[in-house]
Amino acid sequence: MGKFTNLTLPSEVRQLCRTGELDSPTPGLAPGYVQANLVVLPYSLGFEFLLFCQRNPKPCPVLDVLEGNPDPKIIAPGADIRTDLPRYRIFKYGNLVEETTDIKAFWRSDLVAFLIGCSFTFENAMINAGLPVRHIEEGKNVPMYKTNIECVSAGIFSSPLVVSMRPLASKHIVRAVEVTSRYYKAHGSPIHIGNPQAIGIQDLGKPDYGDAVTIHDGEVPIFWACGVTPQEAILRAKPEFAITHAPGHMFVSDLKDESLTFN
Repeated sequence: MGKFTNLTLPSEVRQLCRTGELDSPTPGLAPGYVQANLVVLPYSLGFEFLLFCQRNPKPCPVLDVLEGNPDPKIIAPGADIRTDLPRYRIFKYGNLVEETTDIKAFWRSDLVAFLIGCSFTFENAMINAGLPVRHIEEGKNVPMYKTNIECVSAGIFSSPLVVSMRPLASKHIVRAVEVTSRYYKAHGSPIHIGNPQAIGIQDLGKPDYGDAVTIHDGEVPIFWACGVTPQEAILRAKPEFAITHAPGHMFVSDLKDESLTFN
């Protein structure tokens, strides 16, 4: 990620994705702009998945829905979700069959795409508030973990809640809650603070997605709901076909971070 940390505009990030030059995680890129998770499903499953998101707004805050057309006209007019993410995952019947940097060959007119809020959106606000964001400091992808917390099911979709983790000193916890809770469409406030075993995480050094990060003495792990949750729902539901972003490889929109906050 190091050579791309100077990217300040969403269009710059998307163009490098489109040409294949950028295929790495996106935390810290285009600071101040909203990043989004991606889920693409056959139209026949669109309502059930939208209902799953509506029932689980913490991990699945919907920002835009695209019906057949790959142009996300609400959050990034003129962009193309088939090319403008660094990396995608292709699922068939619940099995991950391929990772790729371009999904044009997989696109169909009967698909519906969901762009879902991402916690990378509030990280710039954390940094501006003087709060360290360890995975950005270490040039890594954020660590993500499956929990023992079950989402509310909808149709064929059910899932354990997936969380992202950022360690902070005890003195910073209240401020982190204050800063992130404003971003209600980017997962908002933490869902758990401290003891990872209480939510079913046995080893912070072995994330289910992303990279492990350093936790210094005196720091506390803080957990936010994560937009990788739908990928777990896809693994369970086993739809005949689905596409998602690769964890941490987000779509960078033209929306400003502050547009996702409470007034």
